[in-house]
Amino acid sequence: MGDRERRVVFVTVGTTCFDALVKVVDSEELKQALLQKGYTDLLIQMGRGTYKPSKLSTLQASGNSSLQVEHFTFSPSIADNIREASLVISHAGSGSIFETLRLGKPLIVVVNEDLMDNHQSELAEELAERNHLFCAHPQTLRENVEAMDLNALQPYVPGEAKPVVALINRFLGFPVD
Repeated sequence: MGDRERRVVFVTVGTTCFDALVKVVDSEELKQALLQKGYTDLLIQMGRGTYKPSKLSTLQASGNSSLQVEHFTFSPSIADNIREASLVISHAGSGSIFETLRLGKPLIVVVNEDLMDNHQSELAEELAERNHLFCAHPQTLRENVEAMDLNALQPYVPGEAKPVVALINRFLGFPVD
């Protein structure tokens, strides 16, 4: 097999436990969908979860390409992993979202439905509505990967912080100046 361009999918759950996301990215169906999109490597940062993904390569049905799989729990910084990625699949943590968008990487945010008072989903849905990222749930991730058109994404340009601060203050019940 000749040298082929590496196209890495980096999956991050941050410091949380999000086994539902790790399990779905470890499924044969999702791995096949990633292969169909031309990705070559899958790197999973699994956080505090107890589910251990398989490190076995997945062969494409035609047998002429494979998806190499690796995983780890934590790293002092995931910035290099994001930088090297061709696609990032992330939990809905604002730090992971904005770090990925700042680096200009295509992003699918997967909402953790097990969290109570999940304000993170509101952020992900708003940014998806503005075409900065794709928003999914564990049970819809494969369909999102199959249907995604990376050309439809718009670059995120950080703007004036005051409107965002006012929105957060209003959401938290603080007085708005």
